Amino acid sequence: MAQNKAEILVGAVVLCVAVGFLAYANSSVGAVRSTSSEYNLTASFRSVEGIAVGTDIRLAGVKVGTVTGLDLNPETFKADAELSLNKDVVLPDDSAIIISSEGLLGGNYVEVLPGGSPFNYEPGAEVVDTQGAVSLISLLMKFVSGSE
Repeated sequence: MAQNKAEILVGAVVLCVAVGFLAYANSSVGAVRSTSSEYNLTASFRSVEGIAVGTDIRLAGVKVGTVTGLDLNPETFKADAELSLNKDVVLPDDSAIIISSEGLLGGNYVEVLPGGSPFNYEPGAEVVDTQGAVSLISLLMKFVSGSE
């Protein structure tokens, strides 16, 4: 009988921990999916090599958003990216969006270089000042071949 009470007590503790974990996970996912705290911008790049949906967008090294969509534009043959930024990050309308590398072996991320304009991007606007990914292999091949 004492063994049954111990098993019931352990089962109750495990059940409480599981319910607590599920409640925490649900609240975390709800906070992430909340779109009221974000706004979208679009940008076209010559190359989005190393970038995927979910890639970080950083301003001064701090994450301020994520890439939410990537599509090929059949008219311009450029990659159109949809960027979701935190509402509290207001960008001047002459800001630049570039694809940067974390290092030789690191991944790529989207970097925001803020401009100095007194006017800001409106939600849904297109960023025209962009720079695509620079391929490390291409740079090494140019160096090895001696071409400029």
